[in-house]
Amino acid sequence: MAGIEKVIFMNMCMVYDKEGNVVALDKVGKNYSGTTFPGGHVEKDESFVDSVIREVKEETGLDIQSPKLCGIKWWEAGHGRRYIILLFKTDRYTGTLHDSNEGKVFWTELDALRSMRLAPSFDKMLDVFTNEDIQEYIQRKGTDGWTDILK
Repeated sequence: MAGIEKVIFMNMCMVYDKEGNVVALDKVGKNYSGTTFPGGHVEKDESFVDSVIREVKEETGLDIQSPKLCGIKWWEAGHGRRYIILLFKTDRYTGTLHDSNEGKVFWTELDALRSMRLAPSFDKMLDVFTNEDIQEYIQRKGTDGWTDILK
């Protein structure tokens, strides 16, 4: 059927405090590494909100409340598949920060993030998290490589 595609849903969350600090994850892995925010895959039949709450807990030890959807990132991965990352943020959390098998987690100033070794394309995702006029980040692959589009 035309117009039907397989979609893989993921999530990411910016946990922040009143002083301008955010929880960052120095992610280790073969496919995706560098400094980023916590997040991961949405499991089958799992709500999007529940999935981001679970992922933040697994990767940071924090229990977040009331994550707000602030944007999306998507790209086509070939073979009729599209990856969609739902971007959330919250300043409501409890618990103690701890590292996980995903990498080291730490508090840092939001402004300091851009000078770190960021995960691929995370600099553009930061624009979605921090600029209320941007809700969508699209990556399109062309003959000359990837093109970034912010809307």
